[in-house]
Amino acid sequence: MKTSWSIRLVRALFFAFSVFIGMAIAVGLQQEAWTGAVSGAAFMGLLLLLDSIFAHFTLRDFSHATLGLAVGLFCAWLITRIGVFQLAYFQNHADGVMIQNIVEICIYGTLAFFGVTFALRSDRDQFAFLIPYVRFRRDGSEGEPMLLDTNVIIDGRLPGVFATGFLSGALVVPRFVLDELQRLSDSAEPTKAMRGKRGLEMMEKLRLIPSMSVSIHEDAGGNPDTPVDTRLVTLARELNARLLTNDDNLVKVARLRGITVLSFHELAGALHPELSVGDELRLPLSKPGKDKHQAVGYLPDGTMIVVNNAAPQIGQTVDVVVSGTLPTSAGRLIFAEIKAAA
Repeated sequence: MKTSWSIRLVRALFFAFSVFIGMAIAVGLQQEAWTGAVSGAAFMGLLLLLDSIFAHFTLRDFSHATLGLAVGLFCAWLITRIGVFQLAYFQNHADGVMIQNIVEICIYGTLAFFGVTFALRSDRDQFAFLIPYVRFRRDGSEGEPMLLDTNVIIDGRLPGVFATGFLSGALVVPRFVLDELQRLSDSAEPTKAMRGKRGLEMMEKLRLIPSMSVSIHEDAGGNPDTPVDTRLVTLARELNARLLTNDDNLVKVARLRGITVLSFHELAGALHPELSVGDELRLPLSKPGKDKHQAVGYLPDGTMIVVNNAAPQIGQTVDVVVSGTLPTSAGRLIFAEIKAAA
C-alpha cells in the first residue's frame, strides 16, 4: 500500500525525536552519546515494524479493541476480588504469593485477550447492546458516505446523476467489489467480460472527476466465501454508510437490516411523468401499434404511449392529447389521441 506523505513526515519526526531522547538519556547516564542514538533508532525501528504490521488496523478496529480490552480487564478484576485467593491452599502454601501472582496474570491475560478478539469480531449493533443508550450515528445523512455495489458501477449513470447535484457525499468502493469487477473482466464469457471491463472503466472515470471523492475500502469485509451482497450489507452497517445500488433484491435485504438505501430504479420510477387525461404533449411516432389504426411513441424516459388513429403519421412528430391510462404488470399504459386542429 502506498504511504502518504503525511505518514512519512510523522515517521521522520518521531525517528529524529527518538534518536535525540536516546542521546539525552545516554549522556545523563554518563554513556557515549552514540550508544543512545543507536538505542533510540533501534526503538523507533521496532515501532516502524509494528506500524507496517498494523497497516490495515483502522481507528475503528482500535476503538473496538480498546473497549474490548477494558471489558476483559474489568471482568478479570471482578474474578480476582471474589475471594478465590483467600482459600487455604493459597494461604498455607509456601509459595502462595507467587502462585497467586501467576494465577492473576493468567486471568488478566486470558480475559484481556478474549475481550479484544470478541470486540474485533463484533459489529456496531452488538456495541449498541452493550451501551444501549449510545447510537453511533451522524446527525444528518448528507455527510454519510455512499457504498457502491458492483451493478451500480457497471450501470454507468453515476457521473451524470452526481453532476445534477441530487446526490452528495463521499463514494466508497469496497476492495471485494473491485475484485469482483476484475473477475468479471477476466471471464471467458464475452458478456461477463464486457460488463467487468465497463465497470473498471467507469471506476477510472469516477476517480478522474475532481468534484467526486472516491475511496477504496481495503477491509476484506469478512469471509471471502460469503456472498458479495451479504458483505456489502455488513460493511454498510459497520461504516454507517448509505448503500447505492440498482439491485432490487439487495434493496429489500438492506432495508430489512435498517440501512439507508438509494436505488437508481426507484429514482427512475419517481421521475416518470405523471400524465393524466387531458394533458397535451408533442410525441414522435416510431412504430405501429397492436391495432392497425394505432401508432406508438416513446417519451425521453422510455414511457410508451399508444396513439389511436395515428397509423398514417408514423415517422412524424405530432401533437397528442392523453385520453386514458391502463395499469399493467409492467407499469402504466398510456393512450392518446391526435390533437384536433384549432
